[in-house]
Amino acid sequence: MTEKSNTPFTRPNLQDARKNWEESMLRQVEELRRQVSSLPIGYVAERCGSSFHEQNLRLRYWGQEIEITWPTLEARRVQDGQVCSVHDQAMLMYYLHTADGAPMADRWAAFRELPGGTFYHQAFQGYSGDLLAKHFGSSPEAFARAARALGGDPLTAISEHAYAFLPFPRIRLAAVLWPGDEEFPARGSILFDAHACHYTTIDGCALLGSRLVQRLKQTK
Repeated sequence: MTEKSNTPFTRPNLQDARKNWEESMLRQVEELRRQVSSLPIGYVAERCGSSFHEQNLRLRYWGQEIEITWPTLEARRVQDGQVCSVHDQAMLMYYLHTADGAPMADRWAAFRELPGGTFYHQAFQGYSGDLLAKHFGSSPEAFARAARALGGDPLTAISEHAYAFLPFPRIRLAAVLWPGDEEFPARGSILFDAHACHYTTIDGCALLGSRLVQRLKQTK
């Protein structure tokens, strides 16, 4: 007969789980920094569409001016000098690492049309377009206010309720809403410039799309 352990069972601690995730992410970010910093700064700047300021890189990220120190590649907000979060540091490093200088396609693509996006399209739609429709489907006016507050540009060629956003200098997203009525439920979609994967991974695209929806929901 097996003896029972006297060690009490403890549930995973949320703070510990987040700490472990951040440590794993930081290790990935450090490897990306190592690879990017081995390249000439001018080459990196040209590929990602950033500018120079006192030999550091500067670019706009979700509408904020970000300075990335060279060669340590630490990202800070220019406005207040605050170091960017682990998540944002990772997004920025993936952008610098992936950027190949390709021009934007000026053609919209669904997530499933991006390289590697087909398998994850349904899941992505669940936490992006479906959430957009659920939150704004009965209030397109609130969607328009939130989109304009975030600097969205109207895309009337796509829909009466569609706006384009530029989270990175060379990655463009679109949020599109089709309000519901008595016959049809509301629908929403997040679209990407067809060359988005020249500047981040498919996972990065998914995170940008999810972040856009969350930002819209949180904007009054």
